[in-house]
Amino acid sequence: MMNKKIIYWLSTALFSAFMLFSAYGYFTDPTFKEAFVYLGYPDYFRIELAIAKILGALALLLPFIPRILKGFAYAGFTINIIGAAIAHLAVGEGIGSLTLIFVAAILLLVSYIFNPSTTCNSAK
Repeated sequence: MMNKKIIYWLSTALFSAFMLFSAYGYFTDPTFKEAFVYLGYPDYFRIELAIAKILGALALLLPFIPRILKGFAYAGFTINIIGAAIAHLAVGEGIGSLTLIFVAAILLLVSYIFNPSTTCNSAK
């Protein structure tokens, strides 16, 4: 049981840190602004996505957040990851450009599977 909690908190912390660092970059790093233009997104989407990533990371990290909100955070991050992969492939980037996206997806999946409040673990 203790190993499952360690895996959950480690994957959740790493994933959330990844999302928080990218959100910080969206606000402060001009290369992210250029990247959103390159991918064909309007500039306001960068700000919206940064705010959503911060709120989602907090929802995953804070233990007093209700399970339903954590579920929405997992769903939102899943949509974000799939959308990012599609956007990068749509502009002609190769599969190799998806390395960080793939790492984020694995961390999110591990966090979800080992989350004590998800349906994956409720029957156990």
